Amino acid sequence: MATSDAAPPQARRRLNPTLARYLSAFRTPKGVVGLSMLLLLGLAALLAPVLFPGGYDQQGPQSLTGMSGAHIFGVDEFGRDIFVRSVYGLRIDLSLILTAVPFSMAIGTLLGLTGAISERLGAAVQRLLDVIIGFPGLILGICLVAILQPGWPALFLTILISGLPTAGRLARGAWLSQQSREYVLAARVIGVSRWQLLVRHVLPNAMDAIVVNGAVWMVVGVYIEAGLSIVGLGVQPPTPSLGVLLNNGLRFVTQAPTYIIGPALLLLLLAIGFSLLSDALNEAVNRR
Repeated sequence: MATSDAAPPQARRRLNPTLARYLSAFRTPKGVVGLSMLLLLGLAALLAPVLFPGGYDQQGPQSLTGMSGAHIFGVDEFGRDIFVRSVYGLRIDLSLILTAVPFSMAIGTLLGLTGAISERLGAAVQRLLDVIIGFPGLILGICLVAILQPGWPALFLTILISGLPTAGRLARGAWLSQQSREYVLAARVIGVSRWQLLVRHVLPNAMDAIVVNGAVWMVVGVYIEAGLSIVGLGVQPPTPSLGVLLNNGLRFVTQAPTYIIGPALLLLLLAIGFSLLSDALNEAVNRR
């Protein structure tokens, strides 16, 4: 019984050192604050239909009133509660960031590792990524909207494509730095396949940088959504996002100066939460 009781901790230390390092980031002050902010915002967004069963498009008799006890962020030009719309807007922002950024990191990593299959293919992919990185997020979004139409899919593709070059370069750098190492050369001599080398050695060495980069790109994704929505290229009204609410508020800033305060505050808290989390992860992986 003593042996079986002692085995699980040893197995956890042996099998999950990388996961344990990432989890340690959540126990730092920055990690605790950032994760708490994101969990609170995420919980509010998730429970929005329960907290506000009337939905985000319920109109009232007043319009463009300031902050009050009944409407803590005020009401918009149609008498809709801005706080309710801001919480529903969080659902759009979080759905974009938590889907587009992981896909971007995964696809970018695979593109960066094409050099392991063929050096010519890897070089060609890098030239393509260089072209992508030359387009600012706003310009890329405009191009995608011209092909598609303003909405969630265009925002999703803008965030996804914008993040590919960084992830691709990190993965390619890991491959180039590892392929000449002695243990890699020895593994090739004994017949280890390139696929096994990638999975066992290259990806683990690149994973820390890719995870931290993914957290950073979540902050970037927040601002890409806001920037495109402010110029009318995001999701379309009456569907709210934080960027859409900022766009609406700027049109009525002289009549209702407090219109944009609520959505801007939630946008700032979302960006700060992801930023603190990325800092905590960066410090955790650099403590190795």
